[in-house]
Amino acid sequence: MFIRYFVIALILYFFLRFIFKFIIPVAKATKEMKSKMDEFKSRMEDQQNTAAGNTPGNKPSSTPKGGDYIDFEEIN
Repeated sequence: MFIRYFVIALILYFFLRFIFKFIIPVAKATKEMKSKMDEFKSRMEDQQNTAAGNTPGNKPSSTPKGGDYIDFEEIN
């Protein structure tokens, strides 16, 4: 009877050790990496909007503006 409880306790110990030494740190690292990637993505979008002269609230219009069209010819 004692051996049965000892084996169950040993299995429980290794199971909990596995969870706290492997599963929880991996989950924390994954969450931290996701938040850093989201932060990086938002910074890159802000940088692109700033470089294009757009503010985050103003999106560039998809319709082309009127003007002269210049046809380029290939020079050999």
